[in-house]
Amino acid sequence: MIHSIERRRSEVKELIRDREKAKVSRAEGLLERLEQEIAELRRREAELEQLSHTEDHIHFLQSCQSLCAPPGPGDLLSITVSPNVSFEAVRKSLSELKERLEDVFKAEFKVCGRDGCQLTLDPNTAHRNLRLSEGNRVVTCVREIQSYPDHRERFKYCPQVLCREGVSERCYWEAEWSGRVVSIAVSYKEISRKGLGNVCGMGCNNKSWSLFCTPSSYYFWHNNERTEIPVPSSSRIGVYLDHRAGTLSFYSVSDTMTLLHRVQTTFTQPLYLGFWVWCGSSVKLCDLG
Repeated sequence: MIHSIERRRSEVKELIRDREKAKVSRAEGLLERLEQEIAELRRREAELEQLSHTEDHIHFLQSCQSLCAPPGPGDLLSITVSPNVSFEAVRKSLSELKERLEDVFKAEFKVCGRDGCQLTLDPNTAHRNLRLSEGNRVVTCVREIQSYPDHRERFKYCPQVLCREGVSERCYWEAEWSGRVVSIAVSYKEISRKGLGNVCGMGCNNKSWSLFCTPSSYYFWHNNERTEIPVPSSSRIGVYLDHRAGTLSFYSVSDTMTLLHRVQTTFTQPLYLGFWVWCGSSVKLCDLG
């Protein structure tokens, strides 16, 4: 469905470009002819002005006859603007595209409501500067080291935490964040826990997909490649995963849902929701019930 919509959108854009090129080409031709006619009329005007000062009456009559002769039917440019210029094909394609997009989003929102997931954070993965609360549904980055026991799945250097539950089907969840910077991500379980830099940072490798949220902007990261999302920031994010279809969608949630970014790929393992949380920031898993 998405590929079909993209193809239709490309066809509409190509049709508009072709129409635009044709109109621009015709307008340029008309402009060139108008400039030629203006130059010709100015030449006649100058010759008539010069002729008005001659005292040779015979020359005056002969020249005036040719200069004052009206232009022939093909000499002056005739511009016809049709009030019925038809963009019916463009309108029809745009209308079909709009209807199909609306159908897709309506269907997806219904799926979102039906596939709501109840997730919890896994204390065994939490970095020692991350404090979990409210039944492991809230994570806050603090300066105080938390007294977590040693565990092989704990993030050692990156202030990150994963959820307990892996997702390999359809799932929708929402998270509310506050503070300076947080990352709302999904990751394969095999993401590095002890490494430094890109190997463990969510969105910085090919094992994770991440939406970075700041008070002024969003950024999508995957495999250490950044995509800026130029829309106003909101404090609530919805995430919809269709594992089998290979789609991952991030939404800004307020009175309405606004699609921020969609990924189309092939997921080879179950995915785990995770958060990267900057000092003083926090994220809460929302109750969808």
